[in-house]
Amino acid sequence: MSTTPLRIAFIGLGIMGGPMAANLSKAGHTVTGYNRSRPAVDTLIAAGGKGADSIADAVRDAEVVITMVPADTQVKEVVLGQDGVLRHAAPGTLLIDMSSVTPETSLEVAAAARDRGIRTLDAPVSGGEAGAVEGVLSIMAGGEPADFADAGPVFEALGTTIVRVGPHGAGQTVKAANQLIVAVHLEALAEAVVFLESAGVDLEAALDVLGGGLAGSTVLDRKRAAVLGRDFTPGFRIDLHHKDMGIVTEAARTVGAPLPVGALVAQLVASARACGDGGLDHSALLRGVERLAGRDVN
Repeated sequence: MSTTPLRIAFIGLGIMGGPMAANLSKAGHTVTGYNRSRPAVDTLIAAGGKGADSIADAVRDAEVVITMVPADTQVKEVVLGQDGVLRHAAPGTLLIDMSSVTPETSLEVAAAARDRGIRTLDAPVSGGEAGAVEGVLSIMAGGEPADFADAGPVFEALGTTIVRVGPHGAGQTVKAANQLIVAVHLEALAEAVVFLESAGVDLEAALDVLGGGLAGSTVLDRKRAAVLGRDFTPGFRIDLHHKDMGIVTEAARTVGAPLPVGALVAQLVASARACGDGGLDHSALLRGVERLAGRDVN
């Protein structure tokens, strides 16, 4: 696969997939998008891409197929289903699943694709909506080195940290670890915010100094405005982080790795979802700590 513009099918044009597909189009690739809801396809067309009315139409002439859907069920449907990618993509096509799913699902997809002569990478991302829009995602890929090299022009349009982390399934394992770290950081940030406010400290000034020291993090940088303004417009929904915490806790159990803090944070994420916050940004874990502090969050 050369560095010349590629014919790319992009399936799943949601909060992350939409701007990612647009960035590929801006980079000069021919991008044909498919999404269950038509408005997302129209948005891609306005950004210079093309639209398809079915997966078959999207992938028929594609050299690269990217899937970016919410969970394992959707990946299996759009890739392995009766009208899925593997039914319609040509042998030699490179299928890159950038969804966050279990390593087992990635291995299942890789095996099924191999039987049809289709190459695969599992390449989930980190960076949230802002990272997708700005094209600065962190991409962790699992698969064959040659396929990873061929995906270079695609990844370079989407991210700035691009690493092959191992064979098929390894990308999803690293993404699970990423989601563990992010959730723990978000919970620590939420607890710090409630602690600082309860002590009567100027929160904005406190976050300034914390961000400049060892406590600083990408989570603090990205979520500072959300916690200060209590604006939890979703960039990455609690519903999805709940799904991801299920992935990491199950994967850790499989390999015998203890998650004493992670298991607790997984329960706090589940609690936030049970309290009706699933559709909010994951920085809304702050609302759970506020509830524990006896505050009215409505």
